[in-house]
Amino acid sequence: MDANTRAASIRLIAFDIDGVMTDGGLHYDDHGGELKTFNVQDGLGIKLLQRLGFHVAIVTGRTSGVVACRAADLGIEHVHQGVSNKKATVDSLRQQLSLEWSECAFMGDDLIDLAVMTQSGLAIAPANARPIVQRHAHVTTRAAGGHGAVREAIELILAAQDKLDIAFAPYLP
Repeated sequence: MDANTRAASIRLIAFDIDGVMTDGGLHYDDHGGELKTFNVQDGLGIKLLQRLGFHVAIVTGRTSGVVACRAADLGIEHVHQGVSNKKATVDSLRQQLSLEWSECAFMGDDLIDLAVMTQSGLAIAPANARPIVQRHAHVTTRAAGGHGAVREAIELILAAQDKLDIAFAPYLP
């Protein structure tokens, strides 16, 4: 089954953070505070999904106040940090939302993401993902994590569901 066919069924998209929503760099200030850079276009893409009734989740292995702030800023209600078993976390969320695995997408970039990616209906890797992750993904974006990969993935899903024009309509003259 090709990526467009898989994308046509998606109702939940879950994202890793480091290397997906960010470039994967970890920046610390002099006091040990963590800094991350997020792409504003990715954020608008998430808002497009939410307005069209998609479920959006963050599932990350690390725990960061910066991630909590970004999730709150975007209104993402399903935020799971410090997760060692991402497949189990997404499975629980999937069941809570009464979804099949075929209706779930996951975007990840490293080994910890493989179990959930291979179970998901649509597995997406950013251009900077590890080669083994790219081999297991149904689609690899042209953009790297933190540089529009999330938005590219979102637009792929919306286009596959013929919802791209609806999503863009409020912004067009």
